[in-house]
Amino acid sequence: MIKTITAAFVALGLGTAGAMAAGATDAHVEDFDFSFEGPFGSYDVNQLQRGLQIYTEICSACHGLKFVPIRTLGDDGGPSLPEEQVIEYAKQYEVFDPEIDDFREAKPTDHFPASNLENAPDLSLMAKARAGFHGPYGLGINQFFKGIGGPEYIASLLTGYTGEEKEQAGVVFYENTAFPGGWIAMAPPLYGDDVEFADGHSTDLEHLSEDVAAFLMWTAEPKMMARKQAGFAGVLFLTVLAVLLYLTNKRIWAPVKRRMKEE
Repeated sequence: MIKTITAAFVALGLGTAGAMAAGATDAHVEDFDFSFEGPFGSYDVNQLQRGLQIYTEICSACHGLKFVPIRTLGDDGGPSLPEEQVIEYAKQYEVFDPEIDDFREAKPTDHFPASNLENAPDLSLMAKARAGFHGPYGLGINQFFKGIGGPEYIASLLTGYTGEEKEQAGVVFYENTAFPGGWIAMAPPLYGDDVEFADGHSTDLEHLSEDVAAFLMWTAEPKMMARKQAGFAGVLFLTVLAVLLYLTNKRIWAPVKRRMKEE
């Protein structure tokens, strides 16, 4: 069953407006083990497809992906949906076409719709906009070992609800161990067993949170794998070049060094 989210929240919880100074607690971000981490990591296609399903059935009720073209769902390194599925998937959305001055069915060349609620942030780049790991003392040491931690922050926030609530100025706030300040104005969007996967994968809260966080990492970094491959090729090229320059240098200066020794 899709859990509805009340319009009273200020932000997805991935923003800052929901934080409250009173009763603030230290935010805790869990270091999840995602497949795309590290220099040789790559996206898990099945996980991205599950994350897409979670976004479609639950998150899209409020939040958009306006910077993501629907056609990219079929790209290699992404969810890799067949072309026919991408076309059918696009049809569930409506977009405004200025040429006909009316709404029509979306096409793969269109982008995902924007957020349905004015105060609901767009999720296209959210995994890059949030840093899960900091410090200590502003040095960024944790980021060096653990990465920026955007998807970890998202997964930690989705699993960080304690069940405690309080009302302030007519708005209900929910205690969350991952949100800065400890209290957030967004009701828990996931509870576990919210969706049913065709591949029979676990639907507990932690796995659902990991799957949708991985999908949002892909929306923010769809070319991550190509960038890693280009980086690896660049490092390999520079390594070979450095060796050749070293050998060339030795060959050029060898006669000079011999003469200096003879003298």
